[in-house]
Amino acid sequence: MARRLLQLYIGLVLYGVSTAMFVRANLGADPWNVFHLGVAQIFSLNIGMVMIGVGALVLLLWIPLRQKPGLGTISNVIVLGLAADAALALMPPIESLVARSFLLFAAILGNAIATGMYIGAGFGSGPRDGLMTGINARTGWSVRSVRTAIELTVLLAGWLMGGTFGVGTVLYALAIGPLIQLCLPWFRIAPRAQKNLVEPTVVP
Repeated sequence: MARRLLQLYIGLVLYGVSTAMFVRANLGADPWNVFHLGVAQIFSLNIGMVMIGVGALVLLLWIPLRQKPGLGTISNVIVLGLAADAALALMPPIESLVARSFLLFAAILGNAIATGMYIGAGFGSGPRDGLMTGINARTGWSVRSVRTAIELTVLLAGWLMGGTFGVGTVLYALAIGPLIQLCLPWFRIAPRAQKNLVEPTVVP
């Protein structure tokens, strides 16, 4: 259990740090962070506070979808935003295009590793992933269709609000799936260990 908790929170903090790296690279972010940046710009808020607020609102959409949050879900709402704001406070703006390009690649890789860690810990999906799986379960639409529709919607909304769309957005879309598929087996807890530890309280 201690290992799973440690993996969960390291993964969530790393995800927040990778978000800050996307912001400092300023070459385009993943769709949800394009949306977060757009909202932050409209309301003059820190991106971390926006991430927490959006996560909480998305979690409310779980109610009609009959999704049940786990520890990882609630932690995701809180920790990602706090980690992103803390990392941005420590990470100065970068002017060099070479350094920003390196930071972008590191952000994509860090995001994939972080996702593998917090999903592999087995404490429940994040609010945004749960929205996808909940719509899939309630409507029968394919996961691919639901995920694409959600991400295109938030990407367009974020871009219209002034969120940063660029080459990084395209690279993320192309690379994140294969990278998560590569990273997830590294961090997935063995079935026997999960059964012994959490069988009575498994959260879907």
